[in-house]
Amino acid sequence: MNSLLSVRNLRVEIPVGAGLLKPVRGISLDLNKGETLCIVGESGCGKSLTSLALMGLLPKVARCSGDRLSFGGQDLLGLTERQMARLRGRAISMVFQEPMTSLNPAYTIGDQLIEGMIRHDGVSRAKARDRAIFLLEKVGITAAASRLSQFPHQLSGGLRQRVMIAMSLMCGPDLIIADEPTTALDVTIQAKILRMMKDLQAELGMAMVFITHDLGVVARIADRIAVMYAGIFVETGTARQIFDTPTHPYTKGLLSCLPVPGKTKLGARLGAVPGVVPALIGGVQGCGFASRCPLRQAACDIEPELSERGDGHSCRCVHDTPTLRKAEWATA
Repeated sequence: MNSLLSVRNLRVEIPVGAGLLKPVRGISLDLNKGETLCIVGESGCGKSLTSLALMGLLPKVARCSGDRLSFGGQDLLGLTERQMARLRGRAISMVFQEPMTSLNPAYTIGDQLIEGMIRHDGVSRAKARDRAIFLLEKVGITAAASRLSQFPHQLSGGLRQRVMIAMSLMCGPDLIIADEPTTALDVTIQAKILRMMKDLQAELGMAMVFITHDLGVVARIADRIAVMYAGIFVETGTARQIFDTPTHPYTKGLLSCLPVPGKTKLGARLGAVPGVVPALIGGVQGCGFASRCPLRQAACDIEPELSERGDGHSCRCVHDTPTLRKAEWATA
């Protein structure tokens, strides 16, 4: 099957005062139509910049390169800004992390919803308005027609996020990139939005790249998972592989931070990954996780390749998978 999105060795470099920042150091992925890939990792790992690179929305000073970045067989790296703008919103849409800063406070919800459809599809304002009302109802917003005349500050956080999702669907894209769309929401609203996004994806046949630091979110929606650390993927696989047989010490550390229903005792101490993500200025020597890893050894001074462990499960670690001990993060 030909991949809808195919990426090989994607890199992002940003000149800063202290040198050259390398927040994305060579990632590769393939995404098929209707599939959900979750990119998970703590803050500072390069997740959001990866999403901006895929959308062509990096800061002007940033340099994006790679062996391949194609969408639907089209090379995105070779497109001009004008050509990329024709794809954004129509074929590829993005749901940003904070809707209050993504929605323009000076324009009504209706104006912001219909603008993209009029521009990309050349439809009348009335037809775009009907589409906006339909999608607002689809994402669970009541009295949708009256919402079109409201401004972003008149809506709650959950409603603003639903508006952003509706906006991303206006032109019927093949791919949606969602950058931590539920981070600022309470758990009840978060669960509703996740369920809604999964239902809409199944109904409309879209592919989705979902970026988050919350493994609880990942467990609900992912088909495949890429664990990102220090600008690279350290483990990739299906959701079942990552949750049932995690291989990389970082993945195990993240999972140890989650309470397990029926197993974690009330008041028990959860795990914690010590230390912080290394500074990515000038690159990383050896394994980027080595300074935080309880299994560190001399071989970790050389960065390992992302190697196949079977059935599409890959890991970037020098330790032999069958004999890898479980890291005791709770006592670290």
